[in-house]
Amino acid sequence: MIFEMTTQVRVSNIEEGQKWYETLLNRKPDFIPHEGFAEWELIPGCWLQVAEGIPTEGNGPLRLGTTNIEAQRDRLVELIEIDDFEIYSRPEVPVKWGTFTDPWGNRLGFFEYLDKSEERERIKMIIGTKEI
Repeated sequence: MIFEMTTQVRVSNIEEGQKWYETLLNRKPDFIPHEGFAEWELIPGCWLQVAEGIPTEGNGPLRLGTTNIEAQRDRLVELIEIDDFEIYSRPEVPVKWGTFTDPWGNRLGFFEYLDKSEERERIKMIIGTKEI
């Protein structure tokens, strides 16, 4: 049985990396178990680990679901100077998406459901509530 997941990105400088990811995620880490490592629980049971080390070229992308991809793009362009974040869609795909890289070459992105009723149902299922 699989019940949780983690994914890890590496940064060459943990202080810079932690600050950059705090801005990306709009909050401090949930857990710092030791020097050179920070973790955020993005949704229950889903952890992003930022570790100091040699970045892995070409990994990802790790895309995060959002309710407003344009607002996220605009926020990141302003706060951390993301300059290559185009938003794409295709008729057969139920989401629009965009990908960018962090300063260490890790590929990240966001996606947004086009059908807002489907989006609300997914959020309710994931957070375990009947109302949002």
